[in-house]
Amino acid sequence: MDLKKLYIDGQWVAPLSGQYIDVENPATKEIFATVAAAGADDVAAAAQAAAKAFPAWSAMPLEDRITFMKNLLVQMIRLEPQFVDAVVKELGAPVAFARTNHIGYQFVRTQSYIDLAPELPLVEHLSQSVVYRRPLGVIGCITPWNYPLGQIIQKVVPALLVGATVVLKPSQHTPVTAYYLAEAFDQAGFPKGVFNLVAGRGSQVGNAICDDPNIAMVSFTGSTAAGIKVSQRALASMKRISMELGGKSPFVLLKGADYEKAIRMCFNSIFLNSGQTCTALSRLIIPRDDKEQIEQLMLKILPEYTVGDPALETTKIGPVASYDQWQTVDAYIAKGLEEGATLLAGGRPDAPDHGYYVKPVIFTDVTNDMTIAREEIFGPVLSVIAYDTADEALAIANDTPYGLNAAVWGPDKEEASKVAAAVLSGNVYVNDSPRDVTAPFGGFKDSGIGREGGKDGMLEFTEPQAIFYA
Repeated sequence: MDLKKLYIDGQWVAPLSGQYIDVENPATKEIFATVAAAGADDVAAAAQAAAKAFPAWSAMPLEDRITFMKNLLVQMIRLEPQFVDAVVKELGAPVAFARTNHIGYQFVRTQSYIDLAPELPLVEHLSQSVVYRRPLGVIGCITPWNYPLGQIIQKVVPALLVGATVVLKPSQHTPVTAYYLAEAFDQAGFPKGVFNLVAGRGSQVGNAICDDPNIAMVSFTGSTAAGIKVSQRALASMKRISMELGGKSPFVLLKGADYEKAIRMCFNSIFLNSGQTCTALSRLIIPRDDKEQIEQLMLKILPEYTVGDPALETTKIGPVASYDQWQTVDAYIAKGLEEGATLLAGGRPDAPDHGYYVKPVIFTDVTNDMTIAREEIFGPVLSVIAYDTADEALAIANDTPYGLNAAVWGPDKEEASKVAAAVLSGNVYVNDSPRDVTAPFGGFKDSGIGREGGKDGMLEFTEPQAIFYA
């Protein structure tokens, strides 16, 4: 593995662009790595390699592709310490959280795709026809910085299992994790050109992927605004698209729920990973009658969420990912104060002299028309909104352009389930229900197009072909 090279057609090659990107540690503001920065010619070479590899890879029996993926998982597990170290350094994720959520959980996800692959309805016999799910071809995967491995796994693993080939562009802010994944692919012995890595700057590499004639589909994760631009560019050449975009997810607390357990779930969602999670439960919708009780519980629990050096096992919250992100979060906190929300905890962050740290912020007395309740902040900022009736709570939950994630917690699971079913969101948690990795993941409304995860997320990289028989 060579960070100053790209992985194209089964080998590490110097970038044709001759350009490189420095990678900053957001906890120290130090440059700790330099990686290759691909240009349009590099993307073209990667796409050509993937297109050349596609016929043989797609024709390979599914069992053989599964064997390759099992080998990949073995190599990923072998590289676990390197993955963890990379995520701590390039994202600032606390080491304990990096080990479990950023890395360990991705092994579980990978295994789930391996297990689901034999169950896919790739051939369906109808009364006078057979419908085949054909792999689309070369998939251009454009992934964000907030979960450097997880967002890649959600795209690359299912795409390869169904017979597509891949050109991956990781975020320029967190590319090192992707390099270790490319090393795992190399060690697992995948055929040349099946997986290709083109690190680089967002607009340059992303635009080249959208424009390249050898790429059949663009799978993108990021903000809604960026997703719209990527979609428009990709559709100019009629590429298929899959967009996993933003969220402003509601957490409805029904009167009489186990408030303490619910608050801990909410805090884990909005504060861990420094709030840089698209599914973060960032709007806590609470019964007005119990507002004071719930606020006191939040103040009691909050000190457990320690902010500090991400290299320490005891740290719960590290820095946000970059100076730009620090500025964005600070501006939203200022906006919340300007619009009349009350600070229950936290405040505007100190100057980032030694790292881009933002302590958890809880705004109360928030109304759903405030900016902090409407827009995705992508930082450890929670908006608490009070309601008087369950119908009002549901109306507040659905009064958003987004629909990616939600949660409902009530004293009775059946009642909570009824409310959950009325929430306009692609995913909804009821009480302390766990995440099901075999379920589809994706959003309603401005939160995206298509699905990742489960069988739906695998079939996303295929297209149905009906063959009619007399």
